[in-house]
Amino acid sequence: MLLEVLSSAILGLALAWAAAHRLSHRLPARPMVLSTGVAGALFGAFVMHSALDAGHVLLVLLGAVIVSVASLSLLLRPAGRLRRRSATA
Repeated sequence: MLLEVLSSAILGLALAWAAAHRLSHRLPARPMVLSTGVAGALFGAFVMHSALDAGHVLLVLLGAVIVSVASLSLLLRPAGRLRRRSATA
């Protein structure tokens, strides 16, 4: 269990760092991105461990990655300016 927690936290941190590095112009402050990635990975590992029980380390880590990526995607902002058109245009 400890191995799952440490591995998922490291995976979440690595995913968040990669997202912050590649998409820094579309994400909020780096500490928020890093903490969201780790928290999402830990929550995903908790849910998968609760659902599958012990012995499925790779599936638990896969769940951690999926939830971490999903939580990081919620932080993304649009790339450019939004063009608002009037209803009559």
